[in-house]
Amino acid sequence: MGKLSILREFWEFMRVRKKWWLSPIMIMLLLLGLLIFFAQSSAVAPFIYTLF
Repeated sequence: MGKLSILREFWEFMRVRKKWWLSPIMIMLLLLGLLIFFAQSSAVAPFIYTLF
């Protein structure tokens, strides 16, 4: 429940204060985090780490 309430609160913040420019930043951070998470245990990891 704690994680969902954070997302709901963030959504309300963006909706009320019209901070829509934050959504692409959050989406890119989420995708980067997922890429790093899934790449840690795969054979593709050495290739991804050379990008950074």
